[in-house]
Amino acid sequence: MNPVLEARGVGKLYAPDVQALVDVDLAVAAGETVALIGESGSGKTTLLRMFNRGEQPSSGSVLVRGKDLAGSDPIELRRRTGYVQQDGGLLPHWTVERNVSLVPELLGWDAARRRERAGELLEQVGLDPAVHGPRYPASLSGGQRQRVAFARALAADPEVVLLDEPFGALDALTRAELQQEFLSLKERLGKTMLLVTHDLDEAFRLADRVAVLRGGRLVQVGEPQTLRAQPADPYVSALLQRAGVSS
Repeated sequence: MNPVLEARGVGKLYAPDVQALVDVDLAVAAGETVALIGESGSGKTTLLRMFNRGEQPSSGSVLVRGKDLAGSDPIELRRRTGYVQQDGGLLPHWTVERNVSLVPELLGWDAARRRERAGELLEQVGLDPAVHGPRYPASLSGGQRQRVAFARALAADPEVVLLDEPFGALDALTRAELQQEFLSLKERLGKTMLLVTHDLDEAFRLADRVAVLRGGRLVQVGEPQTLRAQPADPYVSALLQRAGVSS
């Protein structure tokens, strides 16, 4: 496998006694979705943010398409990496259309091209551009804001999309609906995606492989059926049992 995303022996030390990541090795192939799962403080978001230089490793290397990110321009990297966070992170004083067009605007696309792309993406996430494009984030429901956040992340057609608990703040019905739409987008667009979630059932439903973290260490990586059949240790077994997804 020639991975698009790769962590090689990555460690993150915040203080002498605060080790967020310990010698993590992870590779994500082109078009693959990998979910990072684990308890709060296990290092999931820290690892995710390594891939847009939101965090810097204390040791080891983080690579995209084989290029070590240590020498890369973080601004340029983020403009070519989709990112969806839990609360959407929309700019409240910008319309929906302009929020979706954020990265294309930064990349210098002309207004007509930005408008066309925003409309196309809003339709893809189930929002009518004529109705929702002129609105502001405060007038949207939580599910609508997350749809806009997904559209914004995809606007410049990035190869890589990072998702930090994108469904975590939604009610159960909206969450299930957006998960189904995520699966449809995943199949249609073929992006390389890294997904942080605290919900193992969600990880098993949405991801091709699941990476289990505990105390900053990568405990097991595998397809959902492999984790079910062959949990690496009692911790993974306990997670499966609590989630009700064990074999």
